[in-house]
Formats: sequence, C-alpha cells, structure tokens
Amino acid sequence: MYFLFGIFALLGVALFIFQVLHGDNYIRLATDNRLRIIRRAAQRGTIYDANGIPLAVSIRTFSIQGYPLAMQSDETIARVSFFLRKHGIMRSPEELNEILKGGYTVPYRSVTLVNNLTLAQMSSIVADPDFPQELVPVSQWRRVYPAGSVAAHVVGYTGSINKDELKKYGGEGYQGGDEIGKAGVEIKFEEILRGQPGGEAIEVDARGRLVRKLDRKKPVPGEDIELTIDLMAQQKAASLLEGKRGAIVVMDVSNGDVVVLYSSPSYDPNPLSWGLRDFEWKALTEDSTYPMMNRAIGGLYAPASTFKIVAAVAGLSEGVISSNTTFFCPGYLEVGNRTFRCVRRHGTENIVGALRDSCNVFFFQVGLKLGIDTLSKWAYRLGFGRITGISLPGESAGNLAGRKWKKAVWGESWYLGDTANYVIGQGFVQATPMQIARAYAAVANGGFLPRPRLSKGEPILGERIPVNEKVLSVVRQGLEQVVKSGTGRAAGAYGVKVAGKTGTAQTSRYKNDALFVGYAPADSPKYVAVVLLEEGESGGKRVAPLAGEMLAFLLKEKGE
Repeated sequence: MYFLFGIFALLGVALFIFQVLHGDNYIRLATDNRLRIIRRAAQRGTIYDANGIPLAVSIRTFSIQGYPLAMQSDETIARVSFFLRKHGIMRSPEELNEILKGGYTVPYRSVTLVNNLTLAQMSSIVADPDFPQELVPVSQWRRVYPAGSVAAHVVGYTGSINKDELKKYGGEGYQGGDEIGKAGVEIKFEEILRGQPGGEAIEVDARGRLVRKLDRKKPVPGEDIELTIDLMAQQKAASLLEGKRGAIVVMDVSNGDVVVLYSSPSYDPNPLSWGLRDFEWKALTEDSTYPMMNRAIGGLYAPASTFKIVAAVAGLSEGVISSNTTFFCPGYLEVGNRTFRCVRRHGTENIVGALRDSCNVFFFQVGLKLGIDTLSKWAYRLGFGRITGISLPGESAGNLAGRKWKKAVWGESWYLGDTANYVIGQGFVQATPMQIARAYAAVANGGFLPRPRLSKGEPILGERIPVNEKVLSVVRQGLEQVVKSGTGRAAGAYGVKVAGKTGTAQTSRYKNDALFVGYAPADSPKYVAVVLLEEGESGGKRVAPLAGEMLAFLLKEKGE
C-alpha cells in the first residue's frame, strides 16, 4: 500500500511539473513538432482577348515557406538567413523577421519567405543536406503577360499582397505572399479571377520529416475572362502611336464593346508582376512621360472642336437654330470687350458647313444663344462630366464646368467669354478620350449612349438620349462633310467611308494637343475611333490619318 501510494505521489508530482509548471512549453513543442499547415494557392483565371488569344496566364513556380512558431529565436532566423544566402537568395535576418511578422495570421500556418524560384533553383535548395527543418518547399502560380506593353493599361498586373492590402482584405481569405490584382482588369475582376486557395495539414516528426498527411483541401481555380479587346487591333494602335504620347480608343457603336484601348507610352507588366527593386519602381513612377497613366480613361484634355457636336445637337433640339440657319463669319467675333478668332474668314455658313469647316464664329453664335446652362445640360446628356462606367480603375469624370463650378473653384461669375470658349471645347471644359468616343457613338447609332463594355460577360448597358433622329441626321451630314471635303479629309484616304471631326486644343505647353474622332462606315456605322496626340499640333494633318488607318484596319480585318 505504501509502495502504491509512493508511485501515485510521484505521478502526481510529475503531472504537476509537466502539466502546470511547464505545460505551455511542452504543448508548444508537441504541436510545433507535429502539425504543419501548408497553403496551396489557386491557379488564377486566364484573361483572353476577343479572339481567344491569352493576355494573362499563370505559370507554375516555387516558393519557400516558413513557420513563425518554429522561427522565433534569433539563432534560428540567422541560420535560415545564412542558408538562403548560400543559395544566392539575399534575405537578411531583419527582412525575415519583418516577413514573418507581416504574414503571421494563426499558429502553425506557414508564411511565404521567398517567391518565384525556378525548378532548378528549388531542386538545388532541397537537395542541400543543411536544408532547415523550419522551411517547406511549395509550388505556386505566377502571372505572365504574353502581350506585354500592348495591353498593359487594359489587363493591368498582379503582385504580392502588401501590408495595407492584407489589413484591408485579410478577412476575405488573403494571407502574406498571396498574389493580388494591382491594376486594370486584374484588380477590377479580382474576385472572379483569384479562385479559392487550398491547403494540406501534415504531421511531421521532431526533425521536420513527413509522417503522414492529415487532411487536404484542393484549391479551386479562378474563372477565365474573355475581353472585348482585339489584340491585333491593339498592336496596330501601338504601332501608330510609337514614339508619341496619346491614346486610341475604338468602340462598337451599337453595344459599347471596347475593341481598342491603348495609351502611349505604355509599360511592360511582367517585371511588375514578378517584383521590381525600389530604384526600378521609382524610375517607372517618376518617368516624366507617365507610362503608367491610362490616358484613354484617366487623361483630361480640352476636347476642342470635337465638342462642337454638343452645340449642334443642343441648338437643333432646342430650336435655337435649324438646318437652314446661317451666320456670317468674318474671321472673328466680338464678345464683350474681347475678340474671339476663327481659323479664317468663312463667309456665310449653315450648321453642316460650320461642322465641315470647323467654323468657330458659327458656334460662338449658337453657344451664346443657348447659354451655358443649356449647353452643359446637353453635354451631360451626351456623357460629358461623368464617368462612363468602364470596368477599369482610375477613370476620370472630366470637368463639365458651369456657373456653380466657377463660383466654387474660382470665386467668380460666369461670363459670356467663358461660354464662347466652352462651346468650342476650350476653357474650363475637359474630357477623356473614352467620353468623346461614347458621345460620337450616340450620334452614330441614333441616340443610344452605350456604357463601354470590356468583358463579354458584362451586360450591354446604356441610356437613350432625348433627341430627335432628324437632329442627328443633320449632325451626321456635317460630320460626313468634314471627311469628304473639310478639315478631316486625310481620314478618308484608306478605302473606307469615314465621318468625323477634327480638334486642335490650345494648352499651356509649347504645342497644341490634336484630336480626331470618327466612325465608319459613315452610312452604316460599326466602329467609332478617337485618336489623341499630346502636342500633335494639328487634328486634320497629323491625327485624322491615324484614325482613318485604324478604322480601315479594323473593318478589313473583320471583313466588313
């Protein structure tokens, strides 16, 4: 009995020592030595162009993950850092500590320490007998962009999730080392493209060797997306704008499908997806030509004479003018104590002739009769001063201006001279190339203002403008005359009947910006195209030929 009592007393003391005095320490050692949860990233959905050509694909690479609980001591972190440096991977102990802290979510879950290793690199690392037991080799997916800079502003790029993004999206299943959309379609359709990660729970021995697999959850691949963008047409746009600053937008006038959206200069998204060094990122973001700016939807420009369709539609719709109304152009107009110039003395002009010759005096008269409030109302109806709703981040709403805006921003009243500038697309009004394309699509198709559609999975949306078909017919006659015998003749030199409008916008820079917007075929419109050149000087001479060539290329490519 005494012997049994002594045995139980000894067991009691032992239980007290192990369970109470050192309980937490042994629990940590037991679980740390046995349980590992390895995260398996999902393959991201592929992004295709309208013809099924891949614009963004995922390829398999490898990463090294570590366990925060197994790497708490400075000695362990220093040993792991030394091992990685031995294999050409520069990770200081301080960097490893930062990564472990930033990626830690729950105990026993691994954190990615090194990304984007090749099979050869991983094979060499794993074969090393000094491979630390705290590390785990894992295969992963990484993004590649076959089209490079040609579709960069549309597709965007991905990258490793940062601290701020992890705080924002951590509740949605993201963890340190995960890939996330950073720009373009990649970020706008992140929820569809990303898929759902999986994982494995494994049991290992004290040396980190696999004992058995406890559980496994397969990752769910992301969904593919088919865009409305035509890669061949994008390449054509890139060649037309090579060495220039500007943008080209081409849209289907009937349903808003964006066939071309190119901003120049562009950038290669591949290095961004795989990781840039600080000085490389700084050089890209501080480039004076702003290659990462999407000029097609985020650039704000004076629309210049392309804006004259607003006065034409408003004047005819409001009954201020008719198709027979004429004004005499002596080459200038006195408004208050200022003289506003026209490009030359046009003589007597009606609305069709004024559009053809881009007569400022005619539109000064129309604008002054309408007034700024009516002008801005019709500009808004035609899509100016508001976002188009395209499925891309970074879109600008432009500036519709007007009385309230000037009073709030400048603290001044609106003057007649402001209206004269406004009606010819100068002064305070600003627009994006996409907004201009949308407005002309509505004129071409009979009054339907389409929402730009970038993915074939999106519904066709838009709104009907309250405008009479007779009004639009008169405006279309003027736009046809622009190319047939007016300022935009160069757009019609490519075997396709084009209707459109030139624009030359005064800027604070040394040279003027130049625009051309047109649709084709003129008698049965299919596509509308906007070409903008920063410091292009002349819409008729330098930009109209680019738009005509772009439209002709598309119509011939499609057999139309």
